[in-house]
Formats: sequence, C-alpha cells, structure tokens
Amino acid sequence: MTPALDFVFEIRAHLAPARHVGHGDGEALAFTPITGGTVTGPRLTGTVLPGGGDWGSTRGAVCQLDARYLLQAEDGAVIDVVNRGYYRPGPDCPAQYEEDGLRVSEAGVYFRTAPVFRTDAPAHRWLAETVFVGLARPEDEGRTVVIRMYALR
Repeated sequence: MTPALDFVFEIRAHLAPARHVGHGDGEALAFTPITGGTVTGPRLTGTVLPGGGDWGSTRGAVCQLDARYLLQAEDGAVIDVVNRGYYRPGPDCPAQYEEDGLRVSEAGVYFRTAPVFRTDAPAHRWLAETVFVGLARPEDEGRTVVIRMYALR
C-alpha cells in the first residue's frame, strides 16, 4: 500500500523581518516573527494569530525550521501549531502543482514541514490525531510563507 495525501487547508502566514540571534558551531540562528495571516481550505478556515515565530538554524545551505504559532478557527477554537521542517536548495526539486494547475512549491527549493497540532475543541480534534505534511513556498518577496497542508491517509 502506498500512503496517500489529502489536501486539507492552506496557511498564509505574514512575516516580519528576521532577527539575527547568534552564531553557534558553524550555524546561524535567526527568529522570524509571525504577525498574522489566514487559513483556508475544505477542512479548516480561520486566521493565524500574531505572536508566534520561526526559529531558523542555518548550516551551510540548509535551514532547519522550528516554528510555533496559533491558529484561530472560524468557530473561535484556538489551535496550537508546532511546525518543523527544512528549507534548502535542491536541483532535484521540480515545481509541484495541484491537479487544477495551482503551484504549491517552487522549482529548485526543498521547503517541507511536518506540523503537529494541539486543541481540545471537539470539532477540530482530528487535527491532533492525524499526521500532516506541509509543502511550503515564500511569497511577497519573503513577507508571506504559504504552506499547503496535506493529511496522510
């Protein structure tokens, strides 16, 4: 059996400029504040609440992402997100498109996440009981990151 992915929603997170935190053993750490955004899709609609952020640790050309932020569903439920992943150049990474032609990732970049959601809201409990994969891409010259969330069947 081959695992399948179902598109469930898209997060459009607005970003403030990154803040340099420091250099470690061959790596640079930066914090990128999340200032808000939207969530739209067949399984979830709402907003990205301001106040979260992404701690990016870069070694060479590879950036390891560790983002934490909150979503608020249309019904008012608050959902905690811990979203980890990688951003790196990848000549083996073609642009990817949905069946309707929507571009979900850019050519030459591997930008993937593995989000974990937490909430006690009964209507959204499925988020805390499902494995997800995110395909991400920057927009607006890096002021927005768009993450297409897919549930693993």
